[in-house]
Amino acid sequence: MSSSVDNLKKELKTLGVDVLQVMYSDVLGVTRSKYVLTSELEKGVSHGPSFCQGVWVTTNRGGVLDAGNIASDGLQDFMTKMDSSRVRKLPYEPGMACTVVDAFNPDESENQFAPRTVLKKIIAGYAKHGLVPIVGPELEFYIAKCVEGKFSRFHENVGFVYTTGSMVDPDGTFLRVLRALDQMELGAFAGNHEFSPSQYEINLWHGEALDAADRTFIFKTAIKDMVYREGKIATFMGKPWGDEGGSGFHLHFSVADKNGQNKMHDGKDGLSEVAHSLIAGILANAAAITAFANPTVNAFKRLGPDTLAPFRANWGFDNRSCMVRIPPERGSGTRLEVRVGDGAANPYLVIAAILAAGLDGIDRKLKCPDAAVGMSYEMESAPILPMTFTDALDALEANSQMRSQLSPELVETFLVLKREEIERYNKEVSDPATRDVTQWEQDEYLLRY
Repeated sequence: MSSSVDNLKKELKTLGVDVLQVMYSDVLGVTRSKYVLTSELEKGVSHGPSFCQGVWVTTNRGGVLDAGNIASDGLQDFMTKMDSSRVRKLPYEPGMACTVVDAFNPDESENQFAPRTVLKKIIAGYAKHGLVPIVGPELEFYIAKCVEGKFSRFHENVGFVYTTGSMVDPDGTFLRVLRALDQMELGAFAGNHEFSPSQYEINLWHGEALDAADRTFIFKTAIKDMVYREGKIATFMGKPWGDEGGSGFHLHFSVADKNGQNKMHDGKDGLSEVAHSLIAGILANAAAITAFANPTVNAFKRLGPDTLAPFRANWGFDNRSCMVRIPPERGSGTRLEVRVGDGAANPYLVIAAILAAGLDGIDRKLKCPDAAVGMSYEMESAPILPMTFTDALDALEANSQMRSQLSPELVETFLVLKREEIERYNKEVSDPATRDVTQWEQDEYLLRY
């Protein structure tokens, strides 16, 4: 370790970096971090910066709950370890770089509350089949301004989907963000204004699942940080305003062999047996996936029939009304697109949940149902996805296969945190069943997701 720390210290000094931000995702998807002075790097990372286990059970409003015996065991420490090959300089903060770290218990066993640890566990399950999961995230987000203590969209110019320029980026904030992301080498390659006013999308290149999850996590963190410094906010909250469209988190997913060869096609124009198994697993576990893919009360106001968001656990060829769409590319481009995700989803957990479901399809050799044809919202042969957050959490809790494949400790913690969140919503909102976006939701989610 000392050799790698020495090399990293020299590299950071050459880059003019005097502060290293070590960061990781908590269960909710919030970025937790510490600044480590590079002049004291040996002390700062040799044994890993430590954190209190209470971070895993901390709510959006700062309350500390109990799950996995964290609180009842006295809020013990966990330590972190960094991968020096994953350091990125921050172009928007001179003299700083960031890196993602893993979480370990004091006895150096892997911490099962950590989302990144859980994703690595699922990836190892694919390796037993000689497969490497490849994912490509697609995320949308809004930029908002604060007027008289209330957040509103940065601009209100309508009809500008798939456009760029000053009409949709009046002061160049979006362009500055895109350029900075390029310097961070996160795989961002294009960006544009989306359907709704002040809504944007930046495309990330696909990659092996853990690397793609890390890049997506840093991507979300960096965008929010940069925009906030300009006196505005960027939010990936699924449905920030009731009068405009929501922001999704679609995931393109394929598997390759150890030599990088795509294993999703049959050598002709059809899908392979493994692709059908992945689809079958995702659909069989769709209700449980929904809890991680739509992890807020607000997320379910984005879903429903005739919204171009999924409504049923189904799949189809180039069919955007389905939960799983098969894009038209074949050969090395053959893949699935899982369309159920909300922008607020934790990248590690939504990827882990989808991969775990697909792995279940492979392990149990599940049979894939027939593809949907046409607008599939009324296709009664496919079950309706959970339409409330409570229903999604109930489905996750009832799915012993997914709990064990992921991590019983993490799933328990997620359930405790999210059921408490629902209780607060029900207590604070006069009509909890409303489809309108409430002030409570904006206060709870806008800044954090």
